[in-house]
Order: sequence, then structure tokens, then C-alpha cells
Amino acid sequence: MSARDEVLGRIRAANAAAGSPAAPPVPREYRRAGMHAPGSDAVVELLVDRLLDYKAQVIDAREGTAGGVPTAISTALSSVDGPVLVPAGLPVGWCPAGVPDTGFSPSELDGFAAVVTGSAAACATTGTIALDAGPDQGRRALTLVPDVHVCVVRTDQVVESVPELLARLDPVRPTTFISGPSATSDIELERVEGVHGPRTLIVVLA
Repeated sequence: MSARDEVLGRIRAANAAAGSPAAPPVPREYRRAGMHAPGSDAVVELLVDRLLDYKAQVIDAREGTAGGVPTAISTALSSVDGPVLVPAGLPVGWCPAGVPDTGFSPSELDGFAAVVTGSAAACATTGTIALDAGPDQGRRALTLVPDVHVCVVRTDQVVESVPELLARLDPVRPTTFISGPSATSDIELERVEGVHGPRTLIVVLA
């Protein structure tokens, strides 16, 4: 018997001796919505402020902006030198030169300089973008290996609080939460970017 088996066995025995008491109810008295409506100017401005603070780049492609999303994506990729990866379900016309994912291996994904995706939802308070492997986002590996991630976020996907964000997500889907480009710090607080994912995050507001 391993130490793990022994520990789990003792836990099971203790639970059986106690009559397997039911778990206490989880308190749910926290605030479930923000002060501002999803997609409102105040919420979007807060998201932009958080993204910039996290050292992400933001390009405004909202209605009335010349060229819209395709032009904004082209601008975001203007300094990228190398092939660009896109999920198979990315809207037609967003990134015509992108290479659709066909199940590339991690080493093959490493050959792409950037990836362009959509998003599932975003939380303004935390500056977090959620991906849930939808058709316009693709599998998780696509956004973890290339060095640049261009992510399109629609304003109607932006909510103020974390409970609102989670309410929009399907808990059985593989969810990735992104708060700025990948970064970490050592004990000397020296910031290093690109360790666990893209070194550059460019958010296109649509």
C-alpha cells in the first residue's frame, strides 16, 4: 500500500464512522452583478484600462471605425514576421492569410509567429478574457504556443464582475482565462514575459 492509499483509506474510514455527513451549504450572498450593464461604455472602458495596465495592446474596431475587424487584425499583425495560425471556425474575412488549424503538433505550432482568435466573454474588473474552445477560438494549445495572440472581443461579451463572467461560461467546456500577456517574476521581482504562453497579447475591440 502506498502512502496515498493509506491516507485516502483513513479519510474514507473517518467519513464512514461519522455517518458521511452532508457538506454544509455554500454561502451565496456575494454580489452577482456589477453596477454597469454588460457592454456599456463604462464597463468597456474599465476593461481597456485593466488590459493596458497588464501590458496588453488594445485596438478599437468598434462600429464607425474605418475598416472594422479585418483592418484592426491586419494592423495588429503588421510587425509579425512569420505565418499566422487561425482556428478553423474564425469568421471568414477576419484574417485571409491565416493558416487554419488542422491538428498541428506542439512542435508545428511553435513554427507559427502569431494566432488570431475570437473569445467567449470578458470581465472588466479583473481584465480577464475567457476562451472556451468555441469554433472561433479553437483548442487551447493554439493560444499557448505562438508568441503573439490577437484576440477579438465584442463589447456585448464584456461584463463587469466575475460572477457575471462565470454565468456566461459552460462549466463542462475547457476554459482558458487570460489576463494580459504571459508573465512571471522571480524572487527579485524581475518580470519575464512569454514563459507560459504568448509574450504579446493584442485585443481587438469589436
